Amino acid sequence: MAMKRSWIGDLWYKAFRTGNPLYALIAINVVVFLGLGILSLVRAFGITDTPLSAYVVAWLQLPASIGGWLHKPWTLVTYMFTQEGLFHILFNMLWLFWIGIIFLDFLKKRQFTFVYFAGGLVGGVLYLLAYNLIPGLRQEALNTVMIGSSASVSAVIFATATLLPDYTIRLLLFGNVKLKYLALVFLALDILALNGMNMGGNIAHIGGALLGFVYIKRLQSGQDWSRVFEKKRRKRQLRVVRNDIPLPPEEPLVLNQEVIDRILDKISQSGYDSLTKAEKEALFKASKQGQNEY
Repeated sequence: MAMKRSWIGDLWYKAFRTGNPLYALIAINVVVFLGLGILSLVRAFGITDTPLSAYVVAWLQLPASIGGWLHKPWTLVTYMFTQEGLFHILFNMLWLFWIGIIFLDFLKKRQFTFVYFAGGLVGGVLYLLAYNLIPGLRQEALNTVMIGSSASVSAVIFATATLLPDYTIRLLLFGNVKLKYLALVFLALDILALNGMNMGGNIAHIGGALLGFVYIKRLQSGQDWSRVFEKKRRKRQLRVVRNDIPLPPEEPLVLNQEVIDRILDKISQSGYDSLTKAEKEALFKASKQGQNEY
């Protein structure tokens, strides 16, 4: 008789044993946040006078100066999992969860993982370039650092909105909103906020958004950058690509996940233009079926 797992065991299983990258990435962000919070409490309770949380964050945050980054090159990855402040992590994880579910309904887990990491990397690189190449920012580089998963989240949002621009979600207080308009609002806010206190963060957001947009455009042209995560296959191995994907003969609006996956596989291998008219209509209708309230 199998033993019943505790609620902690259930969370751990869902995050790291189901193979769902959305849950795993959210879990990593939350674990880092809670770990930093515990270290802060250690000092607050007088157990030690050493600012343990600040010390750890200093090794995780991305410095703006090239010299600082070369001293800690791993921060180009660790910064995208490090957040301070309840609302900072709350809103990032909520948007990642809401949009990530839609993303994974139409694309693969490997592609979701790639967009998250690549969005964070592009956002971080754009942030470094801005603070080391723009004269007005160069003098602030030594005193500027960045943390947060917002660039990665922006990449997921823009990738999903580019793939499914007319997909509609229901937002509290705003009603039905198409993803393309939601993404444009986020982009406009980041551009308008470039003069604010979080300029580096906004630059990274724009970098992540750009990655998400370009990735889907390349995917629709038949180039799937996420294949770097695939294991190398033998060169002589032949791969058969289906050109005709059978669609349900009746009730075309009711599409199962297997049919959608085959259509998306064809896009990643042969490009969006290789789809038949029926396949394009099927993908469009599938994107219109989602009506979620957030």
